[in-house]
Amino acid sequence: MHKSHQSIAAIAVLAALEIAGSANAQQHTAALGDLMTAFVQPRHIKLGLAGSERNWSYAAYELDQLRATFADVAEIMPKYRDLSIPDMMNSTVKEPLAAVDRAIQAQDSGQFSAAYGELTASCNVCHRSYDRAAIVIQSPTVSSFPDQDFRQSTK
Repeated sequence: MHKSHQSIAAIAVLAALEIAGSANAQQHTAALGDLMTAFVQPRHIKLGLAGSERNWSYAAYELDQLRATFADVAEIMPKYRDLSIPDMMNSTVKEPLAAVDRAIQAQDSGQFSAAYGELTASCNVCHRSYDRAAIVIQSPTVSSFPDQDFRQSTK
């Protein structure tokens, strides 16, 4: 597991232990939606904001973090309903993530915008295919991180 994402596993383990430790608690497994909202969605947002600001070094960092987070989610919850999470991620986001990577390496805003749009669309295809069409992901229009500057550093 990636060292930077060990905290995801730690949170999931602590939550499971807390639930298991309560005599009156019902058995509760990690919810895929909670993992996606808490860990994947912020990385998606930050990647989009970095790319829109042409901050290629930070976009590359967030892309690496997003990939690692997807891997961690797949490790924490390998199955959802009848769905293999690793297989789902491989079939839906692998190529869009590679396209985003190529755009970042080329430092091409137009290519990034198209690739990020493909990545975002792949999220929505997955949501619709698993009866979660109400969850619609879009490119960020404003930052939900007011304490972070996504512009390229001028140092």
